[in-house]
Amino acid sequence: MTDDEKARTRWFTMVAARLAGVAGALLGLVLIARAPDWPTKILGTAIVLAAMVMIAVVPRSLAHRWRTPR
Repeated sequence: MTDDEKARTRWFTMVAARLAGVAGALLGLVLIARAPDWPTKILGTAIVLAAMVMIAVVPRSLAHRWRTPR
């Protein structure tokens, strides 16, 4: 595997992590909007918050792990 292929694969992995977080946030928003009771709305809020943390943290930690040594 060349360096270009490795970089492309890593970039796609980080983008996929962001998209998975966005999908989770959308799922949580749908759950909040259609929930008939409060415990389900709280669950939807927790899913949205966890997805937002995932969007912010996971790609950055992957980039840090794959950083080229100085």
